Amino acid sequence: MQKLTRADLFTLEAYAVQRKAFRERVIEHKKSRRVALGVHVTLLFEDQLTIQYQIQEMLRVERIFEPAAIEDELHAYNPLIPDGGNLKATLLIEYEDPDERKQALQDLKGLEEKIWMRIGAHEPVTPIADEDLERENAEKTSSVHFLRFEFTPAMIADARLGADIALGVDHSHYHAVLDPLPESTRAALAADFD
Repeated sequence: MQKLTRADLFTLEAYAVQRKAFRERVIEHKKSRRVALGVHVTLLFEDQLTIQYQIQEMLRVERIFEPAAIEDELHAYNPLIPDGGNLKATLLIEYEDPDERKQALQDLKGLEEKIWMRIGAHEPVTPIADEDLERENAEKTSSVHFLRFEFTPAMIADARLGADIALGVDHSHYHAVLDPLPESTRAALAADFD
């Protein structure tokens, strides 16, 4: 999957015109890329379109139009696009009640390292988490983490051939498994290996 360049982005003026339709397209696209693991953990598997949307929104909100500043945003967000041998996801830990969320973020330290994916009959793969910066301290974890799952060529070949993909989390305070992922999600993720 190719990284984004300035040529892939709308100008602020063009984005103002295109935003509603583009946003609807991205929301529809994300439906097959969003996976709920139980009630409180969600993974959004990123790709070129989801990251373009994030960059466009950042440029819009911050009113960024200078070429160097746009390049800075591309430099920050492009690492979240899969490289062909991996899948990349934003992990969200979601609790509406502030007190419950505070306790959960204390209890769920290390959760990002307890997520796993399995393709077909292969061994599960755990992610490399938060390469950009540390998102956990001695007291609690963050509600947002960035994950990179690296796969072997044999795993990728099986995914391309239609093997089931399973996703789960095995943490002492949180356990959930989705096995297999829905076909629309499996197909979207397998396409990220191209």
